[in-house]
Amino acid sequence: MRLLRTPEDRFTGLPDFDFPVHYADLDDSGGGIVRVAYVEAGPPDGPLVLLLHGEPSWSFLYRKLLPVLAGAGLRAIAPDLVGFGRSDKPVEIAAHTYARHVEWMRALAFDALDLREVTLVGQDWGGLIGLRLVAENPDRFVGVVAANTGLPTGDEGMPAVWWAFHDAVRKAQVLDIGRFVQSGCRTRLTDEVRAAYDAPFPNEMYKAGPRAMPGLVPVTSDDPATDANRHAWAVLSELDIPALCAFSDRDPITGPMAAVLQRSLPGAAGLAHPTIEGAGHFLQEDAGEELGRIVAGFVRG
Repeated sequence: MRLLRTPEDRFTGLPDFDFPVHYADLDDSGGGIVRVAYVEAGPPDGPLVLLLHGEPSWSFLYRKLLPVLAGAGLRAIAPDLVGFGRSDKPVEIAAHTYARHVEWMRALAFDALDLREVTLVGQDWGGLIGLRLVAENPDRFVGVVAANTGLPTGDEGMPAVWWAFHDAVRKAQVLDIGRFVQSGCRTRLTDEVRAAYDAPFPNEMYKAGPRAMPGLVPVTSDDPATDANRHAWAVLSELDIPALCAFSDRDPITGPMAAVLQRSLPGAAGLAHPTIEGAGHFLQEDAGEELGRIVAGFVRG
């Protein structure tokens, strides 16, 4: 597996994102050593929160939450998915599979960092990957915050707006990462913030991850990930750990999944699930501090 590594100077001067960067080398059985990056904030002995981002963002997306969580005494860890952020980037689209992304994050969280008693915060692909981690490693988790995400099996259709995004990524000769993030926000991103989302990708060769991810979402019942996701649902539907749905009110892609998760997860029963008003798909951008307070209250409560 051929890997690219974004030069460090691409990440200088990022707005409000001066958190120390850490790296872990993962042994990928089919691709050699893959370096994964993560940032961390808060006391090292605080309750653990694992913040997983989605497509086509990176840990920069959590810059507004990290200080809030650290201020509440939590240890917050935000990795970059392989192919994103400061993590290594496989050049070939075919190197990216759903199972491989789950395994990369599992190896980081449990083999490299040995995280225990974790609360997952997953948005977009952060939930598609994170909910699989919870289902496959339930002894490692004490809570879940699902934020604009889901766990598709291909048994139900995807909304038209998602297909529009899927097709736009597939057809784009030049993939404008900053523009795609902006399209999922209700607030207007500054030029500096849009440039930060573009920073991990010096040219098109680095963008196999963002190009691959829409095609990895199960959209048919015979998708390679369908059986694993069905099994994950079976486990999650019996797993009684606290589960909070913190969705925004203006995300046409994942909005319907809030009710499904609340109905299906035993740990969601009896909780007051907040709806974050005026926020789009990337609610970390539109209402990051509010989401941070919700997560902190959930963990501390």
